[in-house]
Amino acid sequence: MKRGVRIVDLGGAHAVILHRPHPVVAALSRQLLAVGLRVTTHWPGLEAEALAADFVFFDADMGFDEQFPWQPGLAPMPLIALIGSEAPGRIEWALSMGATAQILKPVGDSGVYSALLIARNAFEARRALSAEVDDLKQKIGERQTVVRAVVMLIEQTGTEAAAYSMLRREAMNARISLEEAAARMLARASRPRDRRPHGGAV
Repeated sequence: MKRGVRIVDLGGAHAVILHRPHPVVAALSRQLLAVGLRVTTHWPGLEAEALAADFVFFDADMGFDEQFPWQPGLAPMPLIALIGSEAPGRIEWALSMGATAQILKPVGDSGVYSALLIARNAFEARRALSAEVDDLKQKIGERQTVVRAVVMLIEQTGTEAAAYSMLRREAMNARISLEEAAARMLARASRPRDRRPHGGAV
């Protein structure tokens, strides 16, 4: 599905720069402050406050997995790689961390604003796609639940049509969805039955 690009005002956003002390940090900070962002710097790892940041710029040349308090590819905000060495291994690592934009070093007097917009839109598109995949997985799981319930009911009713009809009646009587009715039926069927002999002492 085609999505429009959303251009937003970035003023007031918080940008974290994860980079060793270097002129790159000063040049990047100047541009970010000019755009209206609040800037904090960290090295060698991210501190707790960075988890609430809107953007993280990170050194792709000397970075390593343990710098980040999340699993590779699961950053809660857009990541922008600061790349000096275009060695394939370093670029591959930056991508594995989830970088959605890049800036080549040395950092000049421009390029940061476009990187911010590209990173945010790519991040939001990735997050939307992930949500769609999760939704599809849930729907597939629910359909499998319905199929399992129908297969179970066929043993009682003898036909698929009768099994579906029974499942629909269950859902209508309880005023729940077909999927919820199927889950309830399967749950009831999985409960252990009382095996006490009839007429026995309690």
